[in-house]
Amino acid sequence: VQLQASGGGLVQAGGSLRLSCAASGSIFSINAVGWYRQAPGKERQLVAAITSGGRTNYAGSVKGRFTISRDNAKNTVYLRMNSLRLEDTAVYYCNAVPAFPYWGQGTLVTVSS
Repeated sequence: VQLQASGGGLVQAGGSLRLSCAASGSIFSINAVGWYRQAPGKERQLVAAITSGGRTNYAGSVKGRFTISRDNAKNTVYLRMNSLRLEDTAVYYCNAVPAFPYWGQGTLVTVSS
């Protein structure tokens, strides 16, 4: 199963955006799916994850602002991002947790002032 992120774009600080992660097969085959991000000059980090049972976990920097969810019928995982900050600017990827070797292109989120 491969996962591909989409939905990024340019948004003003304080705004919202929803990212989508489409799976090439059934997401039930993956124990947990996560959203990762990599800002310029920084390492990639896991910001949110959801298990096949629906349990979620968030990095402290996004807790209360981001919401991860899944639509099993559509084999898609979403990341709703509210109250976006300049420091949320990054390329966002979706992948399994732990990550598969294939990362895909990611989707760029740019937050402007």
